[in-house]
Amino acid sequence: MSKNVRRKPLVLLLGFLVVSHWACLSTPYFIPPQASPTLPEELALFAGTLPPTYVIRPTPSATLESPTTVGQGSLALATSTPLTNLPTETVESLPILYNAQAGDTLPAVAVRFGVSPTEITSPDPLPEKALLQPGQLLFIPRRLANTTSSERILPDSELVYSPSAADFDVEAYVAHTSGKLRTYEEWMKSTGTVSGAQVLQRVAIENSINPRLLLALLEYQSGWVNGQPSEANQLRYPMGYIDPFQPALFHQLVWAVNQLSIGYYGWREGRLTELTFVKDRYRARLAPDLNAGSVALLYYFAQTHDSQGWLKAVDPQTGFPAFYRQMFGDPWERAAAVEPLYPPGLEQPPLSLPFEPNQVWSYTGGPHGAWERDGSYAALDFAPPSLEPGCVASNAWVTASAAGLVVRSERGLVVLDLDGDGREQTGWVLIYLHVSSESSVPVGTWVARGDRLGHPSCEGGIATGTHVHIARKFNGEWIAADGPVPFNLSGWIAVAGEEAYKGFLVRGDQVVVANINASRKSFIMLSDAELR
Repeated sequence: MSKNVRRKPLVLLLGFLVVSHWACLSTPYFIPPQASPTLPEELALFAGTLPPTYVIRPTPSATLESPTTVGQGSLALATSTPLTNLPTETVESLPILYNAQAGDTLPAVAVRFGVSPTEITSPDPLPEKALLQPGQLLFIPRRLANTTSSERILPDSELVYSPSAADFDVEAYVAHTSGKLRTYEEWMKSTGTVSGAQVLQRVAIENSINPRLLLALLEYQSGWVNGQPSEANQLRYPMGYIDPFQPALFHQLVWAVNQLSIGYYGWREGRLTELTFVKDRYRARLAPDLNAGSVALLYYFAQTHDSQGWLKAVDPQTGFPAFYRQMFGDPWERAAAVEPLYPPGLEQPPLSLPFEPNQVWSYTGGPHGAWERDGSYAALDFAPPSLEPGCVASNAWVTASAAGLVVRSERGLVVLDLDGDGREQTGWVLIYLHVSSESSVPVGTWVARGDRLGHPSCEGGIATGTHVHIARKFNGEWIAADGPVPFNLSGWIAVAGEEAYKGFLVRGDQVVVANINASRKSFIMLSDAELR
């Protein structure tokens, strides 16, 4: 565990029954090659040990002794392994002046700029892990010499299902179009036959991805919104992902939101720094001063296009960003009314553990994917006591961690809106998954902290055992469980492990260890006093 806490396991007596403008970087931008990658003769000796992926370095200083010219730049092997006898690039010694953007943390900024957190300075105090103040000036060593363009092509609020889309009616919009989506129907096991608009709205709300963006991508990739595509792949794979195991609209949209979430939250949380174009295997380092919404789009198109096609798709004037403006107007004007999504000084409201007092539950899942497997590690899992393993009926109750309004209750899901305005796109929202539909509280119910929401189960997605999955959103954005606003349940703070589902809950000198098999070290209990 990478936190300064003492590992003293909790001992229980009860047994367990089973927009300011950022300073521009004076670095060259990524230029994709004009031909398929061929290893230069000068680097042939590395062919057996290093992967054949390349970046283009278009500056005169980034040449080989006998450069092989491709397009506008000279080719160099992209690898972390040092290549001896090659000339080094000259990088300016002056630091970069960077104004922090909403959602930035010192560790994430350091990862993006390729420096350590201790190398970053500021005239104002720098918190070690908490959110930086938007606009705070940072001085950062200049280390990156070849990146993508730093031009921003999509606001954060147009990627997540944010306040700017709270009043957008997907079904009404689709009803006024003339494309395939308007008449499309799809049979789904959980709901029966539904319309194309209902499929898109479901994927958007479940993953908290802006439905405007999904509609625009669907039209850009296949013409489903305003056209009648006839090409086989456009009909079967409307989001451009060719996979016989993921045909039809629902699976294609789920794949798309996964890619967008990987890009957005990977950038936000400091796990993503470069793109790999899956069709030609070239790589490009992302410009460190991009915003998360732009990175999400850049990442998505890197999964559906080669490097040449990607460059055209993300062109602000002629590519998808211009196409998006034509469909839905200027996204930056909408963003100006709702951003920053992370307001300065954002804090989580008091939350209690999501079960009744004086019962021993188990902490079975540390920080992991909020909805689909990828994206923000915003969720935690808790399992009730049971005499049997696996998916079995439980008499235990999942409870409200805070007072709020139930705005969704369906398919094993209960959604609690803490500000009571009835909108998931605004303020704090809690997501409870795997709640038995037979016992769940209905939509429109106002609940107090500690009120019953339903029994834990395996309903609502993939589950190997009866449990409840809980996650947080703020203004439509998933909030990482171990992030600048950590998940705090009755004073227990979530700490991520080395991989998804692992980790700890820490309160003072007490530590609970996440374990899918519900070991004694994973036991946790809420007392009457903690609920009051």
